[in-house]
Amino acid sequence: MIRASILAACFAMPAAAQAPQCAPRAEVLALLAETYGESPRAVGIAGEASIMEVFASAASGTWTVTITLADGRMCLVASGSNFEAVAAPIPGDDT
Repeated sequence: MIRASILAACFAMPAAAQAPQCAPRAEVLALLAETYGESPRAVGIAGEASIMEVFASAASGTWTVTITLADGRMCLVASGSNFEAVAAPIPGDDT
């Protein structure tokens, strides 16, 4: 029930609200650190030429997911509150 409500709310958003917010990587990094106290927590390759990163603040609990494009722009994908790191094993990781 809750999941259906969340999906309905996402599809109800106007197209302009879904447009990514992008700026040069250095500017976004400074904004996340100085304004929100967020630092990198996870990183991964997204597609052929993008890098996905998760930033979070232990003090405030805020978090941000970004994508850095090949041209150096960093785009905000999602953000929120109550970040909690999970130390669960990755399936298939035998180390």
